Amino acid sequence: MQRRLFPVLLALAFLTACTPAAPTVLPLPSSTPNPSASPTSTPAVLSSPTVVPTPIPDVLYVDPEVDLGPVSPYVYGANYSMDGAVPAGMMDDALNSQITTLRYPGGAWGDRNDLMYFQYQIDMFMSFCQQLGAMPTVSVRLLNGTPQAAADLVRYINIQQKYGVVYWSIGNEPNLYASLPNVDYDTVRFNQEWRAIAQAMKAVDPTIKLLGPELSQWGTDLASTPKDSAGRDWMTEFLKANGDLVDVVTVHRYPLYHADGKSSTVDDLRNNTLEWTDLVTYLRGLVHETTGRDIPLAFTEVNSDPSNVLGGVASPDSYYNALWYADVLGHLDQQGVFMANYWVLAGSGGLGLLYTGQIRPAYYVFRLYSHFGNERVYSSSGVEFVDAYAAKRPDGTLTIMVINLTDSEQQVRLQVQGKRLSTAEVWLLDATHNAEDLGQQSIQPNGMLVLPAQSASLYVIAN
Repeated sequence: MQRRLFPVLLALAFLTACTPAAPTVLPLPSSTPNPSASPTSTPAVLSSPTVVPTPIPDVLYVDPEVDLGPVSPYVYGANYSMDGAVPAGMMDDALNSQITTLRYPGGAWGDRNDLMYFQYQIDMFMSFCQQLGAMPTVSVRLLNGTPQAAADLVRYINIQQKYGVVYWSIGNEPNLYASLPNVDYDTVRFNQEWRAIAQAMKAVDPTIKLLGPELSQWGTDLASTPKDSAGRDWMTEFLKANGDLVDVVTVHRYPLYHADGKSSTVDDLRNNTLEWTDLVTYLRGLVHETTGRDIPLAFTEVNSDPSNVLGGVASPDSYYNALWYADVLGHLDQQGVFMANYWVLAGSGGLGLLYTGQIRPAYYVFRLYSHFGNERVYSSSGVEFVDAYAAKRPDGTLTIMVINLTDSEQQVRLQVQGKRLSTAEVWLLDATHNAEDLGQQSIQPNGMLVLPAQSASLYVIAN
């Protein structure tokens, strides 16, 4: 996200919740999808394409024996913006969010400031991540940055302070630099500067892994992806020049930005969920075609709209935006995406999950998914605007996320291969339930589910 940002100190509430000792990144808590996943390795399997389900008409179908690979724990991430500290009195809410990774500093702030001048804030952020049990990722300055400054930042964070940050990005939305006053920027300049900075960082700590190129508004085909002033495709040129150095290919997506400041509609959000599989499919294919490798993918900024429009039925602060994001995460999980970062954890007006005493509905999406399994299994839906995603927990327990995007209650049959369903523990997110445990619920002998209007229901089915 490109916006006019300025350096601010973290809120006092942030400081009181943090310990003074230099923190290290802790393992993810057991409530997250895959607590055993090591942040020091990027599973190549996560970049592999998912089997495309063939829906059975009018049926939600799950086959627990068809293993599609792991759910990455880092798909449940968010951005931490330097202009959006956790509001006073909301630290417990932040720590209970079940967010598994934080991108820092989120947005364009890091391209307008040298993070090395904010060492105290770095230390406090790392302590916050330790308490949250979230993996930090750090972005170094690209616009007006230097290889030496980036190397110094890696040295401070990983060598001097021994924080062990594994994933690093370089710059934010470089395809938009040319729109800034007096900035002449194209793919050629970007690829040269990115590579020089990347090599300097790796010289300090060869164990780090690089995220890039952090492009804005990724699309579903060549016609819809960012181009420079000479018509060169930013992603294609980056992969040609730096595909040998990048460890995770990263893009941003805000699909429903309205230049006139209007809010999206429920129909806009509902129809948009269909594009997310295509976004991943095109990116994965382009990466493989250009580099000859299957590189893990990440959406490091995601929301429906980057503006601060508030109060609409489908604006970023709305309940339906939360339901939209629950379905987006289902698509990203199903496609084996490595990381996703919601914009943004706190502040930023209508976009913050936490904002001046308010918990926005999308916050509860992370709470709901914290009960989802960590190993993807085959699922499909033959019902329009009702989606199903399935995964097993380490003990073999089957979890099925069913999302009803429609405005009315739906009665839908669920068929699980090899199982006769009788009961399930049900967690519900809807307009009146904030990812709440409804306890054991009976399932009709024919597998018919009753889904509340505009809801996400997680069914936990014991062996």
